[in-house]
Amino acid sequence: MNTIMRKSVLGIAGLAFAGGLAAGPLQHATTPTVESTVPAAVAVQADKPGVDKAKLIPHGVQGEQSRIDLDGEQTANVRAIVAATKKAGMDERAAVISIGTSLQESKLENLGHLGDRNDHDSQGLFQQRPSSGWGTVEQITDPEYSTLAFLKGLKQVDGWQDMPLTKAAQTVQVSAYPDHYAQWEQQAADLVAEHWNS
Repeated sequence: MNTIMRKSVLGIAGLAFAGGLAAGPLQHATTPTVESTVPAAVAVQADKPGVDKAKLIPHGVQGEQSRIDLDGEQTANVRAIVAATKKAGMDERAAVISIGTSLQESKLENLGHLGDRNDHDSQGLFQQRPSSGWGTVEQITDPEYSTLAFLKGLKQVDGWQDMPLTKAAQTVQVSAYPDHYAQWEQQAADLVAEHWNS
């Protein structure tokens, strides 16, 4: 449970406890405690099972981490990556690698051709190139297609599940800046934890 949620639950539990004391006489046998109200709050979350956070970053993060605020389009792209990962039959770790890669490549924006600012003909969430066989422009600018294409490449990397994010991403992407993927691992893991079961 995240810190804000925990504080909210404990605050509500405290108000309920204080309200009970103010509303009637204190009866020792039925006096609620904070500990007894926390399981009830957790039960409310039972319809949305949590993600095993140990699976998201099995090796810990490498180096200093970056973070950006996401707008509605970027959040929709996160959801599209998560949905495509599930469609591919892959787990949360694959989604972390995919989202971390897209954070580095496009800041989760589905980029079209940027003229002089383009890296050759790179486009889409993963900056895939039609000239390198990733698909047509229409395909690689489709979030589901581009994610499935990235995941197809990831599946071909022996031992990707046991690699740090930056090594797994680099093996698929073959970037000129292979270490840059690492900085997005924590935000990618947080996004998967937030959206995997939503």
